[in-house]
Amino acid sequence: MLEEKIELTPQEIFEKEFKIDAKGYRAQDVDNFLDVVIKDYTIFSTIIKSRDKVIQNLEKEISLLKEEIRNLKNESEMSGASGNSGNVSNVDLLRRISQLEKIVYSNM
Repeated sequence: MLEEKIELTPQEIFEKEFKIDAKGYRAQDVDNFLDVVIKDYTIFSTIIKSRDKVIQNLEKEISLLKEEIRNLKNESEMSGASGNSGNVSNVDLLRRISQLEKIVYSNM
């Protein structure tokens, strides 16, 4: 997701060469600073990849739950149309919701 907006990789930062002027910065200071930047950049990249995986898993879970809701609505409509609306009680619905919550929260 966010990786498309990132222009540099840690390797590109590491391999960057700067021209040295007579009155330029000390090369050792620049190298030390870039080492810190590379380290942070690597951590950021890892965090982003991890978050992207979590997002993908949550999106899959949302799709499954939406499908389950559609199925339950269809079952409810069918039982209501056939006159058997008493078959699905509040207790049954609460049990189903509880099961869905267990599935969702166990994957986090």
